[in-house]
Amino acid sequence: MSEVGASALGFAFVVALVGAVAGVVGGVRRDAAWAEVARIAVLVHFVLASVAIGSLFWAFATLDFQLSYVASHAARSMATHYRLAALWGGQAGSLLLWLWMLAAYAAVAVVVNRRNQSLIPWVSAMLMLNAVFFGVMLNFVSDPFEAVAPGQVLSDGNGLNPLLQHPVMMIHPIVLYTGLVGFAVPFAFAFAAMATGELGTAWMRITRRWTLWAWFFLSVGILLGGRWAYEVLGWGGYWAWDPVENASFMPWLAATAYLHSVMVQEKRDMLKVWNLVLIGLTYTLCLFGTMLTRSGLVRSVHAFAQTEIFGILFLGYVVATVVLFFGILAWRSPELRAKHQLESVLSREAGFVVNNWLFMAFLGVVFWGTLFPKVSEWITGTELLIGPAWFNGLASFVALPLLLLTGIGPLIAWRRASGANLRRQFVWPSICGLAVGFATGIGTGLSGGVFPVLVWAVSGFVVGTISQEYLRAVRARMRRGENPARAVATLMRKNQRRYGGYVVHLGVVFIFIGIAGAAFNEERLENIRVGDSIEMNGYRLEYRTARPIPAQHYGGAIARIALFQDDEPLVTMTPERRVYWLEQQPASIPSVYSTLLEDLYVILTAIEPDGSATVKVYRNPLVNWIWIGGYTFVLGTILILWPHPPLRSRSEENEA
Repeated sequence: MSEVGASALGFAFVVALVGAVAGVVGGVRRDAAWAEVARIAVLVHFVLASVAIGSLFWAFATLDFQLSYVASHAARSMATHYRLAALWGGQAGSLLLWLWMLAAYAAVAVVVNRRNQSLIPWVSAMLMLNAVFFGVMLNFVSDPFEAVAPGQVLSDGNGLNPLLQHPVMMIHPIVLYTGLVGFAVPFAFAFAAMATGELGTAWMRITRRWTLWAWFFLSVGILLGGRWAYEVLGWGGYWAWDPVENASFMPWLAATAYLHSVMVQEKRDMLKVWNLVLIGLTYTLCLFGTMLTRSGLVRSVHAFAQTEIFGILFLGYVVATVVLFFGILAWRSPELRAKHQLESVLSREAGFVVNNWLFMAFLGVVFWGTLFPKVSEWITGTELLIGPAWFNGLASFVALPLLLLTGIGPLIAWRRASGANLRRQFVWPSICGLAVGFATGIGTGLSGGVFPVLVWAVSGFVVGTISQEYLRAVRARMRRGENPARAVATLMRKNQRRYGGYVVHLGVVFIFIGIAGAAFNEERLENIRVGDSIEMNGYRLEYRTARPIPAQHYGGAIARIALFQDDEPLVTMTPERRVYWLEQQPASIPSVYSTLLEDLYVILTAIEPDGSATVKVYRNPLVNWIWIGGYTFVLGTILILWPHPPLRSRSEENEA
């Protein structure tokens, strides 16, 4: 079966090359026959890529240790589902996953838009050019079907990193890749629009759902990564500004800016060049982030082993993509002049422009902080690392204004806001914000500093704006005889982008509320004997006992710690300390008591020879709101993407 997969991968490379050439010829000559060749090549490429990835899945399922990649990332002790997930546990498999997803996106894009005779040849060409690069890497640099030399086949493999053997890691990379690779489609349409000179909003309308789809999955992937880090890594946090975390966050920032600024072009025919810059930047950052992760250019808990040729080729590909896209953008820029100019700084479009500047400032901070260790090494010979405090300090300066704009933007009128408009829109939300800020300032005594209070005050303001928008619209529908539930449903049906967007904003507010809670985190490291207790903020943790773990593939201990609050028993917490025999890797499995107000997060560091336990206890206020915000965010995006029948005109409604 591995021979079939290797052959399919080789043929896929050739077919991608044919598809790219046919797409360019069909686009330049506007020749339907060549365009059809490109379209068929895209479909055949998807079939071949599917055979290749299916073969590698089969090799993992059957533990074919004749393949070097399988022997390096699977072991007989692993459950079948983790064997399959091991496919994306290394460099070659994750590249094959990228290629297959790219092939799938390309196939769906050309099928759904097959009647678009002008753009599709160029879209096919761009997507297949991307596939050619990954075909080169997989066939000539990082081959997932590389065979082990005869006589050196082992009876068992090295196994997957134990930290990756977690249910979240079975879906997190797939969800993240669905987002990262998904931006290839709007990128290709934007390129096609510039290549053909069709520079209106058609390419944006075609790719609106594609962009939202990719952005949604990238967002969920980032949240899942945070959840995995919180549950598995055992350091009490969910985000550490690790380079690989940043690699997925950077394109998210650019894509979020794009989703906001594109509305200005639709409404006011402005920011044409800027929107093309943003979609180009988003996809090239997806590629750049993948290069960071897969090349090992920067230090990371997730980075793969460094291979010089891999990094050089991938960086060359990123640079070539940037030159090609932004080169054609520069060539077309005289035709992209806006018909309208900004009329007032008190307008919704001005708010979107500021929003974009802030997103770019945020992106600049993350980009520089991620690459600074490597830049410092190139200049001084010493790699200087930047810690989370540096990121947190600078990020807070742009994150808080962004949160504030989340509430301000939807309330300001297009073109020019009047004084009456501002008074009508902002009085009640401002009162909400001030009330929340005052209450939380008094309640906390500013013990966590001013920043969390400001975040909660702004959050109160944004929730006030969202509530006001819904209430006014629902009341207007109710005056037409609709009950509240039907009024909300009608709003969603008639303007799902706007009202679904408010739900997304509400999710973002919840996430900010949770993040601000970190200012009140507490941490204790204690050695306790049986019967001893740790007191923390009204909680009492009493160490009862510990027992060995009877698992086959790892050893260690499970501690039993009774948790009390005001002497009332709550739960028995069971943190684990493991050592995986095959990988010789220790791991701490935390035990978490979670409420809406705070998490109590307990890690067993060691069971000492005298029977005492060394434990770390974290109190993490409001962290649950980050996950609640994530669920709300998912709900809002689903509401935006949910298909609904076309709206009837007013006359049709009256006739009905």
